[in-house]
Amino acid sequence: MSGNANSGGQTTIKQSREIEQTRSVPVSRIIAWNKELNQTDELARISTMSINKMHFSHSTALSCSVILLALLFAPLSASEADKLDTLSLTSFNADSPDFGWYVQNDNVMGGRSEGGFDISLGELIFSGNTNTNGGGFSSIRTQPLKLDLSAYTGIRVKVKADGRRYTWGIQTDARWRGRRINYWADFDTMADETNVIDIPFMNFFPQFRGFELDGPELDTSQIAEFALYQYDKTDGPFALRLISVEAYMENEQP
Repeated sequence: MSGNANSGGQTTIKQSREIEQTRSVPVSRIIAWNKELNQTDELARISTMSINKMHFSHSTALSCSVILLALLFAPLSASEADKLDTLSLTSFNADSPDFGWYVQNDNVMGGRSEGGFDISLGELIFSGNTNTNGGGFSSIRTQPLKLDLSAYTGIRVKVKADGRRYTWGIQTDARWRGRRINYWADFDTMADETNVIDIPFMNFFPQFRGFELDGPELDTSQIAEFALYQYDKTDGPFALRLISVEAYMENEQP
């Protein structure tokens, strides 16, 4: 009994001492505890805000990326696609490249044809009169060029003409027996109608002074000159309005 009583008394004395120690803690220490608790709460709040902010920033960046991808892969309109598939070479406006066109008729070989050109109101007007009693042609040509059109399918011209057949000419550095050759491709026109005409590069054949050659094939990465001929072996007047010249790329069928 006494042992139990002593044990219980010791316990009571110990608890009383702990309570007394708690009561004897200075007020300054309690204030310090409160400050530490407040700082801990503030750090927790800041951490939560940072996590939320990081989550928001990640979500915002992801949303922006999705929008950019949608814009990049959005289907193009017909007009936009057409712009991507053509390269404007000249359109005879003030801001268009000047190819330095000049005249070369069959009188260089004793012919009697006449021809020339005039540039007015955004058009090149090629006109004259052909005489088959001789060379039978009239032509205009550009000054030396340096064009790589190997990524394109052919030449596209916009013209308004007289219904006669004309020829588009190309020169590269290719030679035959030491002399530079021309590549020709014919195209038909409709009288008094504006036409957009595609002339594929595969239609051009090598020739020298009007005689067709076996080769070499046209190298479209080294285009050095363009020319426009009236050489349909017909006598009489001719007139063609050249409105624009482009290189075009043929769209692949799905």
